[in-house]
Amino acid sequence: MIGLQELKQRIEVTATTIECPLKDCTETVERQRKSFKKEERFKCPKHNIYISPSTFEYADYRDNLLWKGGDDEALLDKISMAKRESRMGRDNSEDAVTWNVFRYLEKKNLIEGFISQLTSTTQEHAEVIYWSYSQKEGHAWTLLNKAREEFGEELKRSSEPDIIIKTDNGLFFIEAKLTSGNDTPSNEKQIEEKIRNPKKYTTGGGNWFQNVFLTSYKEIVRKQKYELLRFWLLGTWMAEQTGKEFYLINLVTEEKEKDIEAVFQRHIKQNAKLKFLRLTWESIYKHISNLNTTSEREMMIRFFKDKTIGYRNGILNKAFST
Repeated sequence: MIGLQELKQRIEVTATTIECPLKDCTETVERQRKSFKKEERFKCPKHNIYISPSTFEYADYRDNLLWKGGDDEALLDKISMAKRESRMGRDNSEDAVTWNVFRYLEKKNLIEGFISQLTSTTQEHAEVIYWSYSQKEGHAWTLLNKAREEFGEELKRSSEPDIIIKTDNGLFFIEAKLTSGNDTPSNEKQIEEKIRNPKKYTTGGGNWFQNVFLTSYKEIVRKQKYELLRFWLLGTWMAEQTGKEFYLINLVTEEKEKDIEAVFQRHIKQNAKLKFLRLTWESIYKHISNLNTTSEREMMIRFFKDKTIGYRNGILNKAFST
């Protein structure tokens, strides 16, 4: 995996070319515009990466992953059948970071302890569901599909939490953000379309919306919290079906979305069993830093310190404030 130590702090981008971001590499490629394309004219012949002015992508997405052999690769193959889309090969991929961090926590049996500490509760027997794929069921989680249908979603274009953690008494949706934010949809045309077509969000589940929201569907969509609305709606309904506590956790970097709890909590009904929380990647790093030293822990420490998220105006950006 290419990290901070291997990359140039600044790259030259012209109207027609861009240089390879790796130190001591003099190769240049044709400049990409608009959508990212994996074409030979954009690939550094020395380092086997596709380059754009803002990021790069590995020819083999597995080069962007820490956990990729044996059982890990078999699980990734199964996840790919349920996951709607994947850009795990991209340097600034939220999915790749999510996999690297949560797969480590799962492999080292650290999920229960971390979630228990985060929520000040006792959580046991955790199952991690990556992008809707249930490892126990061997396909997209049945209860999640039931919720999608209950609220009028097409299964092929439906709500997909990055991580779901199911424990004996808790249900946790984790929506991970790295470079993107929580404001969706992003323009007036999209907002009006969502308002005109609420699917069954306001009527499904026996008018479940009224049980878990303080403000109207239209107002929340206008405030650009459509994605969080869907996760809160589906997640609280699923928790009700199973008699579990529900937590919607918004995972962001330290410097971003600092007021998201106050912003979104204005719209939702919370109680001892239904909560919305902001979590930072840096707090996960601190948790890992306090663990006993192992080779895997040291790998994760280096990952957090060296992870980059591409270039802005030709200048390299570090992912985390570690």
